[in-house]
Amino acid sequence: MAPCRRSALNGPRICAHMSSRLFAISFDAHQPERLARFWSGVLGLERAGDPYDGVALLSANDAGYRVGFRPSRARKAAQNRLHFDLTSSCREDQQETVARALGLGAQHADVGQGPDAPHVVLADPEGNEFCVLEPGNGFLAGCGSLGALACDGSQAVGYFWSEALGWPLVWDQDEETAVQSPNGGTKITWGGPPRMPDPGKDLHFDLAPEDDQQAEVERLLSLGARRLGSAHGGDGPVLLADPDGNEFRVLTRR
Repeated sequence: MAPCRRSALNGPRICAHMSSRLFAISFDAHQPERLARFWSGVLGLERAGDPYDGVALLSANDAGYRVGFRPSRARKAAQNRLHFDLTSSCREDQQETVARALGLGAQHADVGQGPDAPHVVLADPEGNEFCVLEPGNGFLAGCGSLGALACDGSQAVGYFWSEALGWPLVWDQDEETAVQSPNGGTKITWGGPPRMPDPGKDLHFDLAPEDDQQAEVERLLSLGARRLGSAHGGDGPVLLADPDGNEFRVLTRR
């Protein structure tokens, strides 16, 4: 679980078409309310007031998504493929974030980072790993406290999500990719092969179509997504998988 890259592309590739926006990055949660309270306390995020099948917090950055907590009975069997990298303005800020998270129920986690790693790896009360990065990470400068969502995944899946969201590539090198909203905020990164095993319980993307839901589903299928079904057996969110097999949802229009 390496922290995000520290350089950016010159002249990022811009995606011309966007028919979905990233509505939420959602945790599978055994206790959604409890997990939402933890992340709200760590980051000072406010609860979103709009309808959602679980609990949602406002991410409070320019990328404009929510942090969701969806009820799930899935059991965590391995390290998460997706995790948040939290930024720090100074060494004291990093220490304060770590202390606050531990006080709210986090624990230190060992993902092979070694004793000399400048970032701190923690796990939230349901075992979801996250990193509190050291100050001075130039790649995430200006991204806000939720600096990155670091994902285990292929170059192809980075290209897929760039097209799906209309977010330009801000890194594309050695099979590693990253995208960011044109408005700024959290970057989403993919580390390239090899991929880790399915953890069983992870984070997922919820997309809100700009227009017709079915038309957007067809567009995503044409980009390389795979249909999994309907989340509720009829009207409502449609379940898809990206080219790496990661499940995501296309919500009804909001």
